[in-house]
Amino acid sequence: MDSLEKTTNRSEQKSSRKFLKSLIQKQPQELLLVIGTGVSAAVAPGIPALCSWRSCLEAVLEAAEQLEVLHPGDVAEFRRKVMKDRDLLVVAHDLIRKMSPDCLMEIFDNLEQHIQDPLVLQSILSLMERGTMVLTTNYDNLLEIFGQQQNKPMESLDLKDKTKVLQWARGHIRYGVLHIHGLYTDPCGMVLDPSGYKDVTQDPEVMVRPPAVALLVFLGTLVAAVWEVLQSLYRRKSFLFVGCGETLRDQIFQALFLYSVPNKADLEHYMVVLKESEDHFFKHQADMLLFGIKVVSYGACFDHFPGYMRDLATQICKQWNPDAERVDSTTLLGNACQDCAKRKLEENGIEVSKQLRQSDDTGAS
Repeated sequence: MDSLEKTTNRSEQKSSRKFLKSLIQKQPQELLLVIGTGVSAAVAPGIPALCSWRSCLEAVLEAAEQLEVLHPGDVAEFRRKVMKDRDLLVVAHDLIRKMSPDCLMEIFDNLEQHIQDPLVLQSILSLMERGTMVLTTNYDNLLEIFGQQQNKPMESLDLKDKTKVLQWARGHIRYGVLHIHGLYTDPCGMVLDPSGYKDVTQDPEVMVRPPAVALLVFLGTLVAAVWEVLQSLYRRKSFLFVGCGETLRDQIFQALFLYSVPNKADLEHYMVVLKESEDHFFKHQADMLLFGIKVVSYGACFDHFPGYMRDLATQICKQWNPDAERVDSTTLLGNACQDCAKRKLEENGIEVSKQLRQSDDTGAS
């Protein structure tokens, strides 16, 4: 075997993808995908505002300047912050207090014309078809646009609609995408800033939480049932973070899923990231274990991300068992986790298998 052939074989071996067994052995319906800006950047690289928080803020400031909805002095000050500040989420929160979110409608115009590489979206849709839930911190609806092009009944959801959120959280809206910050097409429903929330103590329906969380209930209407169901998802599902760089520092995500969930280190979630450097990667890996999140790399180049997602989705979809999906949806009682639901049935003297048979008989009648 000559040296060129040896080099080729080593390259092929190195390029073969390795996935955590605990991840690829998950049923699709056991996962909840959390989509960040990296997904939008891979799909529509021609829109700079989709590539990162910094790019989004720069585009918003340019639109605000052109539309004359922000004082020139404020524009200059925010540009300085965008260049220097590390916590861009805080900058975004401050910016939205100063201006209308309508600027996002300006920068996200005609999204469907900018989809260049739908591979990641196709991978996500294949998982959704098999029961994987999806939420996003993004303001764009690229996934919904692409899904509709594939004749899927996509639905964009936000926290204003309690009924829809409950249905989604219980797995009843298969092609629903929950936008926890809202959607650019509905500026009135957008949430960039915790000041857009009211004190839960003003609403007797809402469960009072620790002070850090108690101020973050959407417009004072996020009732206890919704909160409990969303909290249960972080305990019951395995979250898979894709294209997410700042999500765990996002105050709204923290309020919904992190603050009140005990024993986070005992959970099993996953985060797919770019491996920019070994030192940073392994430190990030150790830090995220405190949240019960296993960090895995799709490679050292962003161009590897779409192919990785395709291969990962293919592996997970191989595990799909429609019967397991029926068990999951049947035993989900309210906001309880699956194990708790099974225990409740057994405590009432009802075997789970018998309950399932009754459910099947009912469905057949």
